[in-house]
Amino acid sequence: MRSADPARDAAAIWDIATPSRPGLLPGVSMAGFRARTSEFVDLSVIPFPAVTVLVSLGDEPLTVDDTNGRQQNGSVVVGLVPSGLRGRGRDIESLQVRLSPVIAHAVLGVSSELSGMMVSLDDLWGRDAARTQEQLRAARSWDDRFAIAEAAFVRRHEAGRAIDPEVAFVWRQMVTNLGGVRVERLAGEVGWSRKRLWSRFRAQIGLNPKRAAQLVRFDHAAHRLAAGVSAARVAAEIGYADQSHLHRDVMAFAGVTPTAVAVAPWLAVDDVAWAAPEYLSKP
Repeated sequence: MRSADPARDAAAIWDIATPSRPGLLPGVSMAGFRARTSEFVDLSVIPFPAVTVLVSLGDEPLTVDDTNGRQQNGSVVVGLVPSGLRGRGRDIESLQVRLSPVIAHAVLGVSSELSGMMVSLDDLWGRDAARTQEQLRAARSWDDRFAIAEAAFVRRHEAGRAIDPEVAFVWRQMVTNLGGVRVERLAGEVGWSRKRLWSRFRAQIGLNPKRAAQLVRFDHAAHRLAAGVSAARVAAEIGYADQSHLHRDVMAFAGVTPTAVAVAPWLAVDDVAWAAPEYLSKP
């Protein structure tokens, strides 16, 4: 386990832990976090190009709300969403797992049904969810929790149905090129028509290719903003028409301005950006 110095936001100090070794399943990133307060905590979560599993481990369940007024309590799965989320609760302790859409299809057994949605983990995994959560809560360390979660995801991935290799290729090209791709060109590279790629990608990833590429580009822009790069420079670097275009895209995905995104806590709990400026990657 790797531990960071405690991170702060406006409401709490957070202890953060991440695995000390690469996982067995590519496309999975995990982090554990615990609030050092018994006070009520309300956090904003910026959209991210992954399917997110939040396992609530505290004495009180975590409540997650989206911008459309939907709400889930306890452990939830959040699909690729075009809007931000809020997490609320007391004594928050949670395991966050982010799944590449390439493997989420097999691990979770759903794809387009999760687009823009939150679903209870119990509804997706049934008894397996209850067993896994019991094991996680009984574990004595974050290392043990990471191992338990990894074993569960590997097991379900092996039993699940993989997505089309063409769809996986297109997604990886989007990520590699930070969203700066043309769908028609990618369709030609995999030997599909644009219509077929659009249909299969939407069914297996959960967003159409154009929207998925926009989400990947937004994520890169959000990280650059959080790293202290000006909105004008971010717009120019990433391929937005102008700063107004960046502003509209950020508002569409996050529901807040680029300035707010730049200081948002929990932009990502990974090696790209942390909750406090000292953990951010360098521009």
